[in-house]
Amino acid sequence: MVLVPIGGTEQNGAHMVLGKHNVRVRALAARIAERLGNALVAPVMAYVPEGAIDPPTQHMRWAGTISIPEAAFEAVLEATARSLKRHGIRHVVFLGDHGGTQRNQERVAARLNREWSTQPSYRVVALADYYRAAAADFTAALQAQGYGESEIGQHAGLADTALALAIDPALVRAEVMRAGPRSGDGATGDPRRATAELGRPGIEHVIQTSVAAIRAQTRAGRAAGGPSTVR
Repeated sequence: MVLVPIGGTEQNGAHMVLGKHNVRVRALAARIAERLGNALVAPVMAYVPEGAIDPPTQHMRWAGTISIPEAAFEAVLEATARSLKRHGIRHVVFLGDHGGTQRNQERVAARLNREWSTQPSYRVVALADYYRAAAADFTAALQAQGYGESEIGQHAGLADTALALAIDPALVRAEVMRAGPRSGDGATGDPRRATAELGRPGIEHVIQTSVAAIRAQTRAGRAAGGPSTVR
């Protein structure tokens, strides 16, 4: 089995590194592989679709973002899976840390699994559980602790910043974070109360959820091929 970590290079406000997704998914993939005990980790895919370049849309509206076309990204994903299959890898698992790439991963997995339907021992998995655990589940956990949606944010707010601090405090400029949100800097939410302690349970949840989903998919693959996307 090989885990393919998929990150992204994008603006994250004034307080957090551009490579947040890359660092996070590399660290989490390593921990997931260690728990699985039978997986290798491929190099991180650092460039993903982030919006149109000209005129700019989505994250491309802010400096620091690097975007590639969806077709190019899917071609790289597909070639990666084909390369690994050629070397005898039976399970290829896409771990997408960026929400905008989930549908691309699902399309590639579905396409290859259809093509390889006569070889059911070879499977590509777009692990939607990974992103759900890091995004929706962690947001719900923070809300249960009394944090509001406007503080949690959808990008570079409390949730994102807490997860980054739990991975490596060096990913965040503490003095800028404490200064609070800046209008027009591309971040949503308020990171000021983010701490590594707040983010650690979220990190552990992502690992546990991903390991369980991968093991379930592997069992399903042995039996009948299973779905191409684990949810």
